[in-house]
Amino acid sequence: MGDRKVLVIEPDAARALEWQAALRILDCDAETVADPRDVDWPLPAALAWSAVIVGAGLTASARQELAERSCAYAAPLPLLVSDPEVELASLGNAAGVRVALPVRERTLREALAEAARLAARPHVVPPLLSMFRPSGSSQAVRAVHRLVEQVAPFDTNVLVLGESGTGKEMVARHVHELSARSGKPFVPVNCGAIPADLLESELFGHEKGAFTGAIAARVGRFELAAGGTLFLDEIGDMSLHMQVKLLRVLQERTFERVGGNRTIRADVRIIAATHRDLEAALAAGQFREDLYYRLNVFPIQMPRLADRTEDLAALSEQLLTRLERLTGTRIALTPRALAALESYGWPGNVRELANLLERLVILHGGRSVDVEDLPERYRPAPSAVTRLPAPAGGAIPLDGFDLKDHLTQLELRFIREALARADGAVAGAARLLGMQRTTLVEKLKKHRLATADVA
Repeated sequence: MGDRKVLVIEPDAARALEWQAALRILDCDAETVADPRDVDWPLPAALAWSAVIVGAGLTASARQELAERSCAYAAPLPLLVSDPEVELASLGNAAGVRVALPVRERTLREALAEAARLAARPHVVPPLLSMFRPSGSSQAVRAVHRLVEQVAPFDTNVLVLGESGTGKEMVARHVHELSARSGKPFVPVNCGAIPADLLESELFGHEKGAFTGAIAARVGRFELAAGGTLFLDEIGDMSLHMQVKLLRVLQERTFERVGGNRTIRADVRIIAATHRDLEAALAAGQFREDLYYRLNVFPIQMPRLADRTEDLAALSEQLLTRLERLTGTRIALTPRALAALESYGWPGNVRELANLLERLVILHGGRSVDVEDLPERYRPAPSAVTRLPAPAGGAIPLDGFDLKDHLTQLELRFIREALARADGAVAGAARLLGMQRTTLVEKLKKHRLATADVA
């Protein structure tokens, strides 16, 4: 067992030390991190006779990250889970085993063996298409779906373009899952996060002694992705020196490890992504023209969230369902809250929306979230808030009144008036009421108002 590598994901420093001590007794090589996002995926721990220990206290987004990363592997990832609140099924393509704290040597030994046994069983990889398929029915998203479905069956290089947070990696994964390579690894590399002098070793691997600090041979990302898909994120941040080396691999479909002389075949599909304007980088001499045309065989442009706010309700539902699966807690956004979010500019795109919803689930889990519950930056400006007229006479009657019924009747009156002025056109009525068409359609269904324009 001395060569077994175990990753410990534990945000609590004291418990992390406890795990390390127990693993040392079992002669395991332990690496400890506080969050799965601190790990350089894919993991050596994803190989046979290794495991990942999931400690207590991980956030919902951290568990979501782990679930999505586990889905990159054809075989289940052996996991030891110590948090009794975490559903094993929510951790993606994993062979999960529960282990209780405090850690006991015998219990840990048996759990490691059981996780390895489960990971080695014949299995069927669960369908992942819904997890990675962008939500929404806007024209922009339908265009993305169409392009993904067209290019997926081919080994063509794909270039995904769009602002940060628009879901470029999700689309790359969707292409992979629809392709004939779906049973093989999906290996993401953030070219902008790895120092330029280390990127060559990360991509192609290195031999022992290739440079100072290379105390053992290392497999690169091209080898880890063999038969599958290599996702080169933020390709626009790659140095010109590395662009030359990558171009050679794309042309010849072979490479050598750093410090090695054995030629290795690059049996991978390349999907690249960037938020940069590569054509402007070409003009500035910051990106090679020949590499650009090698990568840009099939471009997919990701729309900004601000340009498809009609998808916000469906997208929020997808994200809230995923959060519910991870946390066991759910919220409901009121129509007023959704309308406020639809009017927001979303500079952080889908990633910003996902972070906001996670925050709201933590703060308001189990109940409805209205405009007043949103952080201040997401609320409409005071001038944009419609002033509702008071009951007849401008004051509350002495014997009181039904506020909910009053507001419902007021809403119905304005909707009917807007529809009448717009000759029954829902889009025109929505503009008069200052809301998205999809929001008005939902209100029409809620109030059972019929119009031929509702689709």
